[in-house]
Amino acid sequence: MDADHVRGRDRVQAAARELGLDVRIVDRPDASSLAEAAAALGISPGEIVKSLVVRRKAGEYLFVLVPGDAQISWPKLRAAAGANKLTLPPAGEAFEATGYARGTITPLGSSVSWPVFAAPAIRGKRVSMGAGEHGASLFVDGDALLDALDARVADITDPLP
Repeated sequence: MDADHVRGRDRVQAAARELGLDVRIVDRPDASSLAEAAAALGISPGEIVKSLVVRRKAGEYLFVLVPGDAQISWPKLRAAAGANKLTLPPAGEAFEATGYARGTITPLGSSVSWPVFAAPAIRGKRVSMGAGEHGASLFVDGDALLDALDARVADITDPLP
């Protein structure tokens, strides 16, 4: 494992400790899909939280947390964020905004604490999400996570087609 991967996991664990979050990070085999990752972890796709970084405007971002069995509803997210335009930045820009590579992004330990918007379906269950490095997943109580991140919980998703 290279130093960047160790730093990512370490940053996530340090941020969790600072926020008083009880997290467990587990190694898992690489997965080619969210369904494959869920199967490897022994959970349903809806228990995986996708952490996305979204550009509000140049140099300003937000984190969006959605369950794996849903997708961002751009109209709903724009309304919740009070923004006319939101976009997914290219991978390099997402890395610059968070310090994490796409597929490992998490608000925990991000280089900047951007605002967090989250779907209500994350509440009331233990969820898994990126742990700052490929091949690792973090488990945490959804309610505790959203409270610790001061997330704005709103209807921001649509079902997957």
